[in-house]
Amino acid sequence: MVVYGLKDTIAAISTPLGESGIGIVRLSGKDALTIADKIFFAKDNKKPSTFKTYTTHYGWIKKDSEIIDEVILTVMRSPKSYTKEDVVEINCHGGITALRAVLDLVLESGARLAEPGEFTKRAFLNGRIDLVQAEAVLDIIKAKTDLALKLGIEQLKGVFSKQISSIRQKLLDLLSILEANIDFPDEEIGSVNLDEIHQRLEQINGRLKFLLEKARYGRVLREGMSVVICGRPNVGKSSLLNAILRQERAIVTPVAGTTRDTIEEMINIKGIPIRVVDTAGIIEPKDLIEKKAVERSKRQIDLADLIILVFDGSRRLNREDSLLIKRLQRKTKIVVINKIDLKQRIEKDKIIRRFQYVVETSAKNLKNIDLLENKIADLVYSGRIISSESLLVGNRRHAEAIKKTQKFVAGAIDSLDNKLSLEFIAQDIKEALGYLDDILGGRFSEELLDKIFSEFCIGK
Repeated sequence: MVVYGLKDTIAAISTPLGESGIGIVRLSGKDALTIADKIFFAKDNKKPSTFKTYTTHYGWIKKDSEIIDEVILTVMRSPKSYTKEDVVEINCHGGITALRAVLDLVLESGARLAEPGEFTKRAFLNGRIDLVQAEAVLDIIKAKTDLALKLGIEQLKGVFSKQISSIRQKLLDLLSILEANIDFPDEEIGSVNLDEIHQRLEQINGRLKFLLEKARYGRVLREGMSVVICGRPNVGKSSLLNAILRQERAIVTPVAGTTRDTIEEMINIKGIPIRVVDTAGIIEPKDLIEKKAVERSKRQIDLADLIILVFDGSRRLNREDSLLIKRLQRKTKIVVINKIDLKQRIEKDKIIRRFQYVVETSAKNLKNIDLLENKIADLVYSGRIISSESLLVGNRRHAEAIKKTQKFVAGAIDSLDNKLSLEFIAQDIKEALGYLDDILGGRFSEELLDKIFSEFCIGK
């Protein structure tokens, strides 16, 4: 992202291009109202610079005397706007030609084209939102499920930021006590109660660990979860995929090896965005095509968050099943005994003893598919319902910073336990505070901002 100052007035189309009822051209900056005065002609002949904030006005966008579009113009004055700058939004007809004509005229009149995410970046740099809230804007835009949307809204409201700020303030309080005693050891400011400091650090450490435990759930809700269906040929993997999707996505035949490549689909299970992958049967390949298919299946298995290991309930376990079980030993998995509509020959007791999560299904008849979905959700939520009161760390950057914060808080506790000088404890707390500042945006680099805001669309 090119580095610009905040003195420029920026503009962009803030709605997707295409045919629609309305499209919006947004301006932000000190000259937003001046530019609007040049191009907007209200029905009552008043100029936008005279409009009250949070008001909308009907009129026309004109270039010279030619009408470009019939519009509704909204004025939001600094500092009570999205960017804390003067903001003008021009609601045009939603066609590509009209929108681009209005934007071109705005740029000709003194604005420059906004960079991706620059409106939100200005909101952050101008102090209206912190960095967590800025990232939450993107989370809301990209939310794939209701729960992911709820997580984004909670972060935008500042719920997570308040928790981080609270922890930060507690560490600052401890640091002030320590530094006062380091700087003025002979003054009558009271001796340091090391037991109390230890107790307070333990409480902070516990809170950080709790947030880290939540990070996994937040990542899944934000980014989705990779679930791979695997098993030997003809156990019903493709039928199970179709049953989960509630549609005929994969070809199903009685012929073993029908699936020769991975098939991927996105699905929402209990509020969890899931990329479910049907793989080719893991077999000894007989030709180059089968070899490529098996290699791709193994690669998907290695990358998966969760494995659904499918067995054919109408057949006994064989060597191929055993080899697959061994390969998946360290993976999180749900075992599905499929084809329960047929006479059962599989060693069911052996499977139940060996595996923690077992579901019996008939993919053909859609039997117990809901039980499988519940089991997937249980593994994500560990049996707990995620509510708006449950704080989630939905961002890898936040999780890494919390992990580093927790490391230094634990280091301060260790220094206390080993009776090291107060300087060591204070230094650990300072390091911890730095990582909390990274989360909120109190400490940042231009490179970090470029990375975050480059993911935004132009116009947001």
